[in-house]
Amino acid sequence: MGTYIARRLLLMIPTLLGITLLVFSLVAMAPGGIGAGLQVSGGQMSDTSRVMQMQAYLEDRYGLNDPVIVQYGRWLAQISPVKFGPRFQLAPSGIWVKPPRDLPDPPLRGWFEPPSGAELDLAAVSGVSTFEGMRSMDAHERHRSLQRDSEAARRAYVGSIRGFREVLADYARAQGLQDLLDAKGAADPRRFEGVTPIRQGTAWDALAAAAQAMHTAQRSAVTKAAAERASFDAAPYPRMGVPLVPDLLWLGSPDLGVAFSKNRPVSELIRSALPVTLLLNLIAFPIIYLIAIPTGVLAATRRGSWFDSASGAVFLMLWSVPTVLAGVLLIGFVANQQYLGLFPVSGLHDTQAETWTFLPTFGSGFERGWLLDLLWHVALPVTCLVYGGFAVLSKQCRAAMLDNLSADYVRTAKAKGVPKVDVVIRHVFRNSLLPLITMFVGIFPAMLGGSVVVERIFSVPGMGTLILEAIDLRDREIILANTFMIACVNLLALLLADILYAVADPRVSYE
Repeated sequence: MGTYIARRLLLMIPTLLGITLLVFSLVAMAPGGIGAGLQVSGGQMSDTSRVMQMQAYLEDRYGLNDPVIVQYGRWLAQISPVKFGPRFQLAPSGIWVKPPRDLPDPPLRGWFEPPSGAELDLAAVSGVSTFEGMRSMDAHERHRSLQRDSEAARRAYVGSIRGFREVLADYARAQGLQDLLDAKGAADPRRFEGVTPIRQGTAWDALAAAAQAMHTAQRSAVTKAAAERASFDAAPYPRMGVPLVPDLLWLGSPDLGVAFSKNRPVSELIRSALPVTLLLNLIAFPIIYLIAIPTGVLAATRRGSWFDSASGAVFLMLWSVPTVLAGVLLIGFVANQQYLGLFPVSGLHDTQAETWTFLPTFGSGFERGWLLDLLWHVALPVTCLVYGGFAVLSKQCRAAMLDNLSADYVRTAKAKGVPKVDVVIRHVFRNSLLPLITMFVGIFPAMLGGSVVVERIFSVPGMGTLILEAIDLRDREIILANTFMIACVNLLALLLADILYAVADPRVSYE
């Protein structure tokens, strides 16, 4: 068994690589790519330069100009426990503090002389260690301020590069150099290397102005990045991980990245959404099993009776009702104050729940308490999650039981005088567990993925809502983190199923 488990764990690695590479490629090749939702909303803004700057910043931040396989390799290095470079630091808020990234070089440096003072000696600037005007701040506050300034300067710089490329395209069209543009009419500065520029005309003047703005923005970005680097090297926060080679190689937890759509760490978003989804499923799935399995056992032992027919018909009718329709009907009639008004429409708690006690109280008046209020709010979402699972699980249990009730060992046990209850529970039911185990292990990925339909109908901020918003906005970091997490749990669940097969059926062996 140990050899089999070790082999299965090793085989999970290429499986995870295949799953994540497929999803990564789909996101990268989707129309609009990363930030497509942002570009759509940005198109309605009056400040188009701000939108252009943000798009350029996303391209720089995620390396979207690199080939897909390079981007994927960078993401693998990000989630790998083996890290290269200086160790990250951990802020008191739980946010990972990383060293500033290297800035891209300005394009077509040979065409323009940098403005006076704009050509920087990067080695000299990197020695900046004093921060005038910030001496009254503590180390934490100073680093946060420098980090914000550096990121803003970087955003302005990469935005100026984007603006330079736009003006370069206009210049190419004005000078008859359209063959240097790509299929979309955009200018790639690398195609212009070695071309002698025509330094006259309004198109050249506009290009020179854009270049000057770009070099000026570079000076500001390099200076502020150097200040941030000096502050980072001073270690204002505790260092993370276990060092292997100082400032070169270390071990740390996987970095799931930062969601650009919410500007928050993905791990933080998952920590806030996952407990909600787990809560709903940990209530729903036990209810499904506690009702469906006993019903399936009784239906099999009383095959053809009124109970068998009635339970099968009821469960089949429930299974045929779409979840969307059930949710809308529950909100429209059961929760609507114009009709029954028995349950709240959305959310997980009353607005006053934080001030209540945990359990109900009966003092001057009845107060349902935090726990009862929670159960009251999740009653309708849980109802939508459970009713459809009765038919599948009950019918599967019934079919497995009927197969074993007609087996030879059952007739032998009955002939020896073994009580009927022992025959059904200790022999038939145990041998019928294999298909139930297969269905059981499929629960774990569903528990993490959440129910998109139910969470959207009842405005529950769970994993389903989080992943749906991420897909809508092409937020790659959230999509990949959820894919990686669910794939890991799914593979481990399949391994657990194999182990449970051997426990439930002695005939199954992996030796």
